[in-house]
Amino acid sequence: MKKTVLMVAEKPSLAASLANILSNGKSSSRKEMSGSVHEWPGNFRGESVNFKMTSVCGHVMTLDFTGKYNNWDRVDPVDLFSCMTEKKEANPKQKIVSFLAKEAKSSDYLVLWLDCDKEGENICFEVIHAVEHTLRYSGNLNDVIFRAHFSAITEKDIKAALQNVGKPNENESRSVDARQELDLRIGCAFTRFQTKFFQGKYGDLDASLISYGPCQTPTLGFCVKRHDEIQTFKPECYWVLQATVVTAENREIQLNWERCRCFEKDIACMFLHNVEEQPFTRVIGTTHKDGVKSRPKALNTMELMRVGSSGLGMAPHTVMQIAEKLYTQGFISYPRTETTSYPPNFDLIGTLSQLKSGSEWGAEVQEVLRDGSLHPLKGHDAGDHPPITPMRLVSREELDGDSWRVYDYIVRHFIATLSKDCKFTTTTVRFSIGTEVFSTSSKTLISPGYTTVMHWQALAKNECAPTFNVGDELPFKVKLVECQTGPPDYLTESELITLMEKHGIGTDASISVHINNICQRNYVNVTSPNRRLCPTTLGIVLVHGYQKIDPELVLPTMRSAVEKQLNLIAQGLADYDSVLLHTVEIFKLKFLYFVTNIDGMDQLFEVSFSPLATTGKMQSRCGKCRRYMKLIQAKPTRLHCSQCGETYSLPQNGLIRIYKELKCPLDEFELVTWSTGAKGKSFPLCPYCYNHPPFRDMKKGSGCNGCTHPNCMHSLQVTGISTCGECEGVLVLDPSSGPKWKMGCNKCDVIIHLFDEAHKVSVDDNTCDCGAQTVTVEYKPDKTKLSNGASEMSGCVYCTPEFLSLVEKQRAVASRPVAIGKSSRGRGRSRAKGKPRQPKDKMAQLAAYFV
Repeated sequence: MKKTVLMVAEKPSLAASLANILSNGKSSSRKEMSGSVHEWPGNFRGESVNFKMTSVCGHVMTLDFTGKYNNWDRVDPVDLFSCMTEKKEANPKQKIVSFLAKEAKSSDYLVLWLDCDKEGENICFEVIHAVEHTLRYSGNLNDVIFRAHFSAITEKDIKAALQNVGKPNENESRSVDARQELDLRIGCAFTRFQTKFFQGKYGDLDASLISYGPCQTPTLGFCVKRHDEIQTFKPECYWVLQATVVTAENREIQLNWERCRCFEKDIACMFLHNVEEQPFTRVIGTTHKDGVKSRPKALNTMELMRVGSSGLGMAPHTVMQIAEKLYTQGFISYPRTETTSYPPNFDLIGTLSQLKSGSEWGAEVQEVLRDGSLHPLKGHDAGDHPPITPMRLVSREELDGDSWRVYDYIVRHFIATLSKDCKFTTTTVRFSIGTEVFSTSSKTLISPGYTTVMHWQALAKNECAPTFNVGDELPFKVKLVECQTGPPDYLTESELITLMEKHGIGTDASISVHINNICQRNYVNVTSPNRRLCPTTLGIVLVHGYQKIDPELVLPTMRSAVEKQLNLIAQGLADYDSVLLHTVEIFKLKFLYFVTNIDGMDQLFEVSFSPLATTGKMQSRCGKCRRYMKLIQAKPTRLHCSQCGETYSLPQNGLIRIYKELKCPLDEFELVTWSTGAKGKSFPLCPYCYNHPPFRDMKKGSGCNGCTHPNCMHSLQVTGISTCGECEGVLVLDPSSGPKWKMGCNKCDVIIHLFDEAHKVSVDDNTCDCGAQTVTVEYKPDKTKLSNGASEMSGCVYCTPEFLSLVEKQRAVASRPVAIGKSSRGRGRSRAKGKPRQPKDKMAQLAAYFV
C-alpha cells in the first residue's frame, strides 16, 4: 500500500500553485469545509507515494490570555505580566486544527511549505502540533516531518525544494513565540490602563483605543521628535550675493557664491560694496571632471517599501500586501528579505532573458544581454533569501493598476542592477569679481547606463553651456538677497523606514505594520505630497507623556535591545525562558512606575482636551437625576451625566437619536436608538441596561432586542419573530423603523425590510406552524399594499401568501424558524429548547428559505 504525504502551504492560492507545479498540472482537487485538498501520485525520498497538498491561512494559532483575564473591568492590568496565557485557534469558524488532524489520519509524512522566514517557522510548529497525535508513524515523529525551503514559486525552485527537504527550525519558532508573548503582555497592560484612565475623562478625545506597543510607540516617537524639532526651530537670517554674468550672445548665467552665505548683514554689505565697484568679472579657471552615478544594489524589502512610498505614492503596508500577492502568483521571488547581493549560483542571464519580450523594457533588456558583462554590485548577504527579483514575464493587462506599478518597479530595478553605471562630465567655470569668487557648473551625459530603464533617475536634459576661456572678461549684475533658515519637514514614510531599520525597531516583516498602526489609530496623519507623517494632538500628547514619566518607553533603545535578545534565541544562543522572564520583569517595573506617575501625562491631556462636562450636546434624560445627559460623539461615542458624574457606553459606528422620549420600565432612563442609516441595522436601547444588564441571560452591550424582560413593549420577548438562519441570534422587529419597517438579527448583521409604508406592525402572541411568531400589519385604507385590498391582516412573514411580495428578501436568513415563545396569557419566556417545528408544506418550506 502506497504511503501518503501531507503537504501544507501558507495560503490557499500558494497551495494551488505548488500542486500544479509538482503534479505537472495533473492534480485533482476536492473541497472541504476548511479548504481545498489537491491530490496526485508521485515520488518522495525514493518511494512511490500519494501526495495531498492543502493550506492554512496564516497563523493557525494565536496567543491570548486565559478566559477571565480578557475582562477589562475586573482584571488589574498589572496582573497581565504574570497571568497564564494560552494558544487559541486563530480562526475558530474555519476549524483549521481539526481539518489538519483529519487529513493527517491517512498520512505517513508531513512536508511543510510555509514561508521561509521566522513567522513561517512558527506556523510550521503550529501545524505540527495540530497533526502530531493523528499522523501515522512509528518511531520518532521528527523522522516523518520535513521542511521545504524555497524563495520563488517557479518550477525549478519548487521541484528542487521537494528534492532537498530539510527540517523546521525550532529556535526561530521560539523567538517568534517570545515576541508574541512580550508584545501581548506589555501592549495589553499599558493599553488597557491608559485607555480606561483617559477615555472617561475627556469628551473630545477621538480614540476608541489608546494603545501602547513596544515597537509601535518608538515608531510614533520618531514622528513626534521631528514635529518637536519643527515647533522649536528658530529661523535665522542670512544674506547671499547673487551674481549673473551676461555672455556675448546676451545670455544670462546665474553664478554661485563660493562663500555660500553670510550671517552678518554688515559684513555681507561690505562684500557687496566690494563687488559693485568692479567693472567686470574675469574667468579664472575651467575644470572638467568625470562623474559616475552608480547603479543600484539588488532589491530588498526595506528599499521596496521606501520606493513604494516615495516613488509610487503607496503606503508601505499596501506595497507589501501587493508584493505578497505577486509572490503567491509566481511573478516575483519572496518579498521579505534583508539581502542586497545575488548569490553566486543565481541565474542572472536566465532571469533577465525571460524579460526581453516585455514591451515596456524589452529594448533595455536586449541591450544588457548584448553587452554580455553582468556585474551587479556586491551588497549585504543576510543569509535569509535572495533579493527580490521578477520570476515571470507579465503584461500590464494581466494585473490591476497598483499591482502593475509594483511589478514594473521590481523588474526595472532588477534590470538596472545588471546595467552599467550612468557616466557624465561636470564642467565648472570659476569667476572672480574683486575679492569674491563665483562659479557655475553644468553636466554633460556620456553614457546613460541604468538610467534608461530607471528613467526617473536620469540626469536633467543637457544644456548647451557657453564656452569660457581663462582671462575672459564679462559684464555682470549683482544683488544682496536676504534669506532665512527653515525648519526640517515632517518625516516621510520612506525616512521613517530608514530610522526604524537603523535603530532595530521591527523587522522586514513588521515595519510596515507598525507604520500602518500609528496611522489607523489616529496618532499621525499622512499628508500629500510625499506621504509625510504629521502627528495628531493625541499622538503628540502620548509621546510627551511617556517622555515626562519614563523616556525609555518611547525611545528606540529598549526595543532594539529586546530584538537583539530575540535574535539570539533564533540563533540558539540565548535561553527562551530567561529572555522572557527578564524582559517581562523590566517592563512590569516600568508599568508600575507609569501607573504611579500617570498624573504627569494627565496634565498634558488636560491642556489638549476638554473635560466631559464641557463637551457634547444634550440628548436624553438620566433615570437617576432626571437631568439631560450629553452625547459625546468623539470615539468612543457615549452618554455623560454631569449631575451624577456617570458615563454610559453606547454602540459604535452609528447614529444615536432620542426615541420618542419613551422610558425603560426598569430604571426610567430615556431610550435612544442606534442605527447605521435608513436601510441599515437599528435597534432601541436603554443606556443603563446596555451597561448594566438587568437579567442574568442578558449580555452586557445588549439593546432592547436582546433584553429578556417579559412584557416591555421593546424587549426580545415581545418583538422577536424567529431564529436567524446565519447565526444563533433572533430576528427581531424593529419598532423604531416605521414606516420603513424592518426586522434584524440581534447578533449578526442580517436585515429584512418588510411592509413598506405600513401604518403599524406588531408581533402577535400566536405561533405559525413553521415555528415563527405571526405579525399584524395595518395600512391606512387609501395606502394598503395587501393583495386582497384589506387594510389590516395577521399572518406569518414566511408563510402567508399575501405577505410574501411585501418582504424584501436580503441574504439567506430564517432557514430554521422557531417560536420566541409567547403564550395567550401573556408575553412569557422562550419555548423549551426542543427541536424547532419545521414548515409542514412545500410552499411554507420554500418561504422559510431566503435566497
